[in-house]
Amino acid sequence: MPRIEYEPLPRVFYARDTISVAKELLGKLLVRVIDKNIILSGMIVETEAYTLNDPASHAFKGINNRNRIMFGDVGYAYVYLIYGNHYCFNVVAKDSSMSAGAVLIRALQPIDGIDVMQKVSRSGGGRDDRIASGPGRLTKALSIGKEHNGIDLTVRGPLYIAHYVNIDKEYIVATKRIGITKATDKLWRFIVKDNKYVSK
Repeated sequence: MPRIEYEPLPRVFYARDTISVAKELLGKLLVRVIDKNIILSGMIVETEAYTLNDPASHAFKGINNRNRIMFGDVGYAYVYLIYGNHYCFNVVAKDSSMSAGAVLIRALQPIDGIDVMQKVSRSGGGRDDRIASGPGRLTKALSIGKEHNGIDLTVRGPLYIAHYVNIDKEYIVATKRIGITKATDKLWRFIVKDNKYVSK
């Protein structure tokens, strides 16, 4: 039987400073429900923040068809394709002073449905600590694609983020973001200290 007791984070959780949300998403649970009876989930162990005034952000040059969701209401999924074959999963998060903002979910510690993740994932060599380590592996493991772009993550459905555990501040490490060429000085990547599931 599927586990459905996880409680989605409320929309107000995301209606705050993007960087604060990126930190506090660590320890939360990303839940994927397939055909109403298969539950895949993982604890978020790595995030990156992207804001309107950030040169590395999709929103920096203004609104367009691709990034429109970043300018909309908080708590919605922003999913986009990179390198022609990898999807990245983000959640819109910003306070009232920002018209756009999102947090990229970079890595998970698998919790539910690890055997299914191993079957659907085409990378990681079957190792639990590599299945959802990195944004491309994460979306493959949880079967997240463009059809999830714009989905409401604050309600139970095929994809949502739930309460799980709280990570103490002393276990949150801030580093430079990965795979960008602009604003490389910003320490807006957040990881759970010494967690083996963080992307390598």
